[in-house]
Amino acid sequence: MINWDSAFGKNDIRGIYGKDVTEELFFFTSKAYIKYIMQETGKDAKDIWVTVCMDARNHSPQLREILIKGVTSAGANIVDLGLAPTPIGYYSEFAHLSDVIGESNEISGAMIVTASHNPSQYNGLKLTFNKQSMNEAQFQKIKDLAIEQSKQSLLSHTFGNSVEFDIIPEYISELYSQFKNIGKGIKVVVDSANGTGGIVGPDLFRRLGCNVIELYSNPDGRFPHHHPNPSDESTLEDIKKAVIENKADLGIAFDGDSDRIGVIDKNGVHLTGDKLLLIYALDLIERYRLTKTTPVVVSEVKCSQVLFDTINFNCGKAIMCKTGHGFIKSKMKEVNAHLGGEMSGHIFFKDRYYGFDDAFYAGCRIIEIIAKNRELTPDFDITDMLKPFDGVYLSDEVRLHCENELKKTVLEMFEKMVEENQDMFGSRIKEIITIDGMRIVFSGGFALVRQSNTEPVFTLRFEAKEKSDCERYKDIMISKLEECIENCNKN
Repeated sequence: MINWDSAFGKNDIRGIYGKDVTEELFFFTSKAYIKYIMQETGKDAKDIWVTVCMDARNHSPQLREILIKGVTSAGANIVDLGLAPTPIGYYSEFAHLSDVIGESNEISGAMIVTASHNPSQYNGLKLTFNKQSMNEAQFQKIKDLAIEQSKQSLLSHTFGNSVEFDIIPEYISELYSQFKNIGKGIKVVVDSANGTGGIVGPDLFRRLGCNVIELYSNPDGRFPHHHPNPSDESTLEDIKKAVIENKADLGIAFDGDSDRIGVIDKNGVHLTGDKLLLIYALDLIERYRLTKTTPVVVSEVKCSQVLFDTINFNCGKAIMCKTGHGFIKSKMKEVNAHLGGEMSGHIFFKDRYYGFDDAFYAGCRIIEIIAKNRELTPDFDITDMLKPFDGVYLSDEVRLHCENELKKTVLEMFEKMVEENQDMFGSRIKEIITIDGMRIVFSGGFALVRQSNTEPVFTLRFEAKEKSDCERYKDIMISKLEECIENCNKN
């Protein structure tokens, strides 16, 4: 039996292969996807073309194959991109594929088999439509259509076409045309974590002129060297060591499907997502200054208040929204933003690019920033752009286990606790932001709790001018949340 509720998340399908994620679920989801496109565009199935690609997980090939069967049995057509990073799937909607699908046709969307940074036993599916990742409402429609499809006969005839195409050379050529030899003289360590990054990143950066030291470029779905998650400090030990030993200018780490970037400075220090986004934002603001354009930057509730305040102080416009690549992209489209990003390392450039999260492109931009500033100041270091963070203490992200079915109730109980005891944290509460969990704002800091979109955990983060305040916020919030979880389990 298909477990629809456990597999379908807010912005994608994600779960343990063989339990939550199965070939049967993917088959009906792909048929539902084509049905959805038909309803939205008015096209006949025979006139619809979509792409499919996959990450390096051991079960991704069979999931890709069943997607192809689902699409073609629905009468639509598919371009199989094979093993390729998630940004390549996104890019396929913008690429020139007329030689493959015909001059009169276009790509309506992409199907990307991946579980991103999750452990090797997980897999999943990301979907795009009309050059955008599908949002929560669209995914709910896909789910409803898939359930409807599953009640119909499995018997079908294959009418659609399936063609294979290697799009990576075109992608690398496009990025080279924008950045040329910007990396000349820059040494970079690239850690692909045995994900999909190794088939694009090292070659791309070398073509830009960089001296590249590679770590774990060979795709291997077992992820034998370390977990493919650059926002987890424990996965960055090797790249930090390599940056220092090779006297590199920076390190670039990819997650499992290469839509997230981790950046290591020349001293072997990992730049959190909000610090990295501030570097990109300040560079953007400087370039737009002469045009009298106000760059709009979207980020999420887990990020430092320093990020939002510094962007606004420097004549940009910072907007806070929910955590999640789908939410960021939707908000960027709504407010016509130039740049977006989140703590996990998803960076979205609409400025000079297409607006989707692409770790390779983000890597090109950080290399460009270093090169440009070194022309003016030979000893420039990217950390020179992070002075606003001086004097502020930020905690690492804390993950507190809570079963998915309890999250909503636990959070409601905690909200009531805070409402009834405004002095709970020992600091005056200035504001409570509830666009995604609770961001409790104090003077010079905050305490945040929100529900993870992909795992059975709450994610917490804390900020204060003093470390002692930050630790107090953390201890109190964890204690109270654990109390709420215990009460829920009793009931």
